[in-house]
Amino acid sequence: MSDLKSLIKGNPIHERRLELRSYPLEDGRLLVEGWLRDERLVNIFHWSGQERPPGVVHWMVVRLLIGGWPIAIQDAEAEMPGVPHELCRETLDSVKKVIGLPIVSGYSEEVRRVLGGAAGCNHLTHLITVMGPAALHGLWTWLAREPRALPDDFDKIPGLKYLLNSCRLWDENGYFVRMIKSELAKRRGQAGEAQEN
Repeated sequence: MSDLKSLIKGNPIHERRLELRSYPLEDGRLLVEGWLRDERLVNIFHWSGQERPPGVVHWMVVRLLIGGWPIAIQDAEAEMPGVPHELCRETLDSVKKVIGLPIVSGYSEEVRRVLGGAAGCNHLTHLITVMGPAALHGLWTWLAREPRALPDDFDKIPGLKYLLNSCRLWDENGYFVRMIKSELAKRRGQAGEAQEN
């Protein structure tokens, strides 16, 4: 097995930072704010031959209002505090195309279909793609502030369709599904014993 970490000898030349934050709203919805910031860390030469100093290349902000059931994007807005070309800002309103999009399995592909390509901005598309799962984590964090009982039926677990097959652990035959089904079977067994007594 290779140790790629050992290949790093010098200073980085480029850095991309993504920051995602979720804010609960009083009406039960969630505001998710995402920041993408690309920074060039060395001098470069533009294709025109002009030298360019280190600095911010892309700095974009997207805000998504999340709510409803199934969970969906109810509103969207974007800002571009830093762009390589003023024409980049012509894509700001493209984020409105994701309004109504549910955050379910296939979300990333749908975002790329709606926003990707020559009509949009690759960086806004990337940011909104990663904001979907972050929105779910924010919502689950908000809902998990209070203890909740596991439903008596596997199919009644809130948010299950967002989780199933989203990763190896949530594979429909994976670790978490087996663990939950085992716990439900154990509870049914205990309830059956209680009724017999």
